[in-house]
Amino acid sequence: MTELNFKGKEFVYNHHLAVPFRPLVPHPKKGIGPVAFDSNLIVHGDNLYALKALLPMYAGKVDCVFIDPPYNTGNEGWAYNDNVNAPMIKEWLNANPIGIEDGLRHDKWCAMMWPRLRLLYEMLSDSGSFWITLDDNEVYRAKLMLDEIFGEENFITSLVWEKTTSARNDARFFSIDHDHILVYAKRIDQVMINRVVRTESSDSAYTNPDNDSRGPWREGDYKCAKSADERPNLFYPIKNPITGEEVLPRRERVWAYSKSENDRHVREDRLWWGKTGNYSFPKLKRFRSEAPADLVARTLLQAKEVGQTRTARTEILDIFTDQAFATPKPTKLLSRLLDLATDSSSLVLDSFAGSGTTAHAVLQLNKRDGGNRRFVLVEMEDYADKLTAERVRRVIKGYKFKGTQKTELLRENLNWRTLERSQDLVHRVQGIENLESADFDRITKQIKDGELIVTGEKAVTERAQGLGGEFTYCTLGDPVELDKVLSGESLPPYAAIGAALFHMATNQALDPKAIRQKDFYLGETAGQHVWLIYKPDLDWLKTPNAALTLTRAKAFAEAKPGKRHLVFAPARFVSQKMLTEQNIPVEFVPLPFALYRIERS
Repeated sequence: MTELNFKGKEFVYNHHLAVPFRPLVPHPKKGIGPVAFDSNLIVHGDNLYALKALLPMYAGKVDCVFIDPPYNTGNEGWAYNDNVNAPMIKEWLNANPIGIEDGLRHDKWCAMMWPRLRLLYEMLSDSGSFWITLDDNEVYRAKLMLDEIFGEENFITSLVWEKTTSARNDARFFSIDHDHILVYAKRIDQVMINRVVRTESSDSAYTNPDNDSRGPWREGDYKCAKSADERPNLFYPIKNPITGEEVLPRRERVWAYSKSENDRHVREDRLWWGKTGNYSFPKLKRFRSEAPADLVARTLLQAKEVGQTRTARTEILDIFTDQAFATPKPTKLLSRLLDLATDSSSLVLDSFAGSGTTAHAVLQLNKRDGGNRRFVLVEMEDYADKLTAERVRRVIKGYKFKGTQKTELLRENLNWRTLERSQDLVHRVQGIENLESADFDRITKQIKDGELIVTGEKAVTERAQGLGGEFTYCTLGDPVELDKVLSGESLPPYAAIGAALFHMATNQALDPKAIRQKDFYLGETAGQHVWLIYKPDLDWLKTPNAALTLTRAKAFAEAKPGKRHLVFAPARFVSQKMLTEQNIPVEFVPLPFALYRIERS
């Protein structure tokens, strides 16, 4: 496999292991609902440290990772600030921010992304998928890095997002209208990628002009691209039951169905000749109830379907009125990707959260189908609270809005086929108007770029309705450093240090709901139970109460029989030999040594 070499790779190759663990510090007043680390999260802090802090709880549990990192255009002003202990890296820190004139900006971007990608890989479940948006500046280097980290065999595809429909006439060679979205699986044989969920606009193609008891249907062509010379058995007359006329197909384009199939269609009332029998040729009724539930996803994401950069900026201005964001992604785009990558209970992680579009899309999807998807966002910039989290607050609760909210009700390509059945198209539009008019102030119809677009418009003068939901807002605490813990300068909360120790011992994420702090119990794996004798109180840690004793070892083993027991504690008053002799399946791990392993990992 071809590997990507960049300056500094040898220094950052395993840097994610040396990143110190920093506990999550909740800020209840900045979130909505009770503090819950296993629910929706927004973390303000450097995403490298944040990912390391999240790893003990979420390793192997994330169903979808979506990130929108700096594209490294040379105009973004991002800074390399990872604390890598190498002279060359330290020299880079003096050259921040990275600009277009920086001859090593591509190397620095790779050095920045590498440890983050390594941690994101560990976060994914075996059925999880990874999605990253980039442009031509770094997409090819990213592809090689991801091939190395994920494995070339786990590459799924590269999507093309049409980010603008307006040509830039000042472009030197080409007007760049698209971005790339690289898609990888954690394990290609287990990945969950849905087919495209059928959209409202595709459902609107189904109507029921004759009140058929089988429900809504759409017209299907009854002819095929074969001639009478090629398929003489498909050249036969069909009687129009309304006019009584017998109709033959054209010799160059005969019926698509045999005479026996046609007879069945007639018996089952599946032929449609128009309301007055005015069609020259019959159409086949294709019922919505018999159609596939979904459609195959395509790699081209058109702006008209998923939005573009301009519409994403409008979304931000609708929510804030006075705040802009340079490079937002449209909510429709994220909704489409999450339709592909998640189910109703999936966990979604975005460690370059920006304006918070990912959380917005998750909440929208939950509102749409009653799902319980969760999001974890990480944003390091100062706007994490005032923009990222504030957008989520407003979307959950509703927000002041004055203007016109628009909902697309129908989008139909205009071609010769639609002109042939123009009366039915008019009937469909009229049906939409009758059905939807009560929910909108007006319904508009326009033809644009060869499409008929029907839109419901509603004037809003007070508030946009909230989507509901909760989230916990966190920052990052001080690093768990051995010297400071032993001296009492820094004593992490029980759950924070417990999550780190559990992950270190088991290589699995800790379930916060399993923790019973008063019993010193952390959780279990398939083969063992894990305990932590600890309180964030230096005086208590110096007492015999903080030690593993024979009595306590027996109690642990009796409380959870059938497995081995791993006990973290500052001290012990019973030897491992005695525990073995008395057949007590308990193994002691000294807490200072365990913390040292975390610090040096």
